[in-house]
Amino acid sequence: MKSLLILLFVIFGFASSAQKLTENSIVKDSSGTVYPAAIWKALLMKGGHVIRAENKEDPNTAFYLVRLTQEEKEARLAKVQAPKESKFFKNSEKFNLGKMSDIKGNKIDLKDNKGKITVVNFWFINCPPCRMEIPDLNELVTKYASDSVRFVAIALDNKYSLEDFLRTMPFNYHIVDDGRSLAQQYGVQSYPTHVVIDQEGKVYFHTTGLSINTVYWLEKCIRELKNKAAHTSTASTQ
Repeated sequence: MKSLLILLFVIFGFASSAQKLTENSIVKDSSGTVYPAAIWKALLMKGGHVIRAENKEDPNTAFYLVRLTQEEKEARLAKVQAPKESKFFKNSEKFNLGKMSDIKGNKIDLKDNKGKITVVNFWFINCPPCRMEIPDLNELVTKYASDSVRFVAIALDNKYSLEDFLRTMPFNYHIVDDGRSLAQQYGVQSYPTHVVIDQEGKVYFHTTGLSINTVYWLEKCIRELKNKAAHTSTASTQ
């Protein structure tokens, strides 16, 4: 986490050499509300805020937490290097985990990808970065689930544990329980691992671990695949 925060400071200019932002720094919003370090760090990780010094000349200055507009957020995330690829998948290879059911009994056939974009998340409950991503992943579902995009979360946990967890932290993907054997088919051993599968059932994007712009890239890939499909459809009718 420390190295990632340093990267954020370098990329986004959160602090100059005159000011040192530490866990003990006072970080507040425009109303004067002071944020604990755990909270402002989490907000920075989501990419929707920046921190600015109250007094650039004072080495002991307080800092302001500033919310970015959606356009500013996307512009900043676009400048960050793409998340590191996972070791478990290869772009353009066929993705095939077959048939399964989610914890609500819905049938899912990952062999049947024709015409669909599929976003898969390998995760487990006691994985802190997995939990951190859930609110942003839920936003993706809200934007795209009704638009030929399906979201599948393959969890290592059993159904009972997942149902208990989801009572306090909803996760709007199709949740597949007891997914360890599914993860093992691709040798997935690090979490979270994300895979975007194109309309032909091939791996389009994959990444493992916590990155500030993982969700940005998931959405970027969805948009690219939708645009490619739209262009192909238009060309075929001309």
